[in-house]
Amino acid sequence: MAATNKHTSANSPDDIWLDDVIRVVSPNYNQRPANTPIDLLVIHNISLPAGEFGGKAVEQLFTNCLDCRSHPSFGDLEGLKVSAHLFINRPGEIYQFVALNQRAWHAGQSQFASRDNCNDFSIGIELEGTDDCPYTDAQYQQLVTVTQQLMMRYPGITVEKIVGHSDIAPERKTDPGPAFDWHRYRQALG
Repeated sequence: MAATNKHTSANSPDDIWLDDVIRVVSPNYNQRPANTPIDLLVIHNISLPAGEFGGKAVEQLFTNCLDCRSHPSFGDLEGLKVSAHLFINRPGEIYQFVALNQRAWHAGQSQFASRDNCNDFSIGIELEGTDDCPYTDAQYQQLVTVTQQLMMRYPGITVEKIVGHSDIAPERKTDPGPAFDWHRYRQALG
């Protein structure tokens, strides 16, 4: 799985998309600040409705197509503009919503190593899951593969600069949660 520059009608010819992923272009992104290196990887989790897997609700959320009246728990999502660069579902399929060189809107108010606004310098990966439900072997396998590709393309992303959403927004977020096996993941990275 390599990253390539590919042109689509919604993006620039300089945009970076991974090969061998399902590409669904989100409108929820913008340009990173000039001369800002990408040197942080943020791991998240998401399930819509909470605790339910499969379906198209995450894709619909990231593309502003979610009918917030379709489930009682979606009311708080009305008008929310959010995205991640990548989403890995339970079977291990990888979706890319935002070009890697663009700023996806995944971290919100956040800070890492005294730097605010982590969206400016990070890549966000959402895993389909919850804080307390074990992630699948397929998800770990794909996450390791993608992470290794990202680390090759962006040398500033080191093992020490791979964090959970809870690490950069501890007052607001708990994901990827205690069910995420950081030891397994980091050991697989080598």
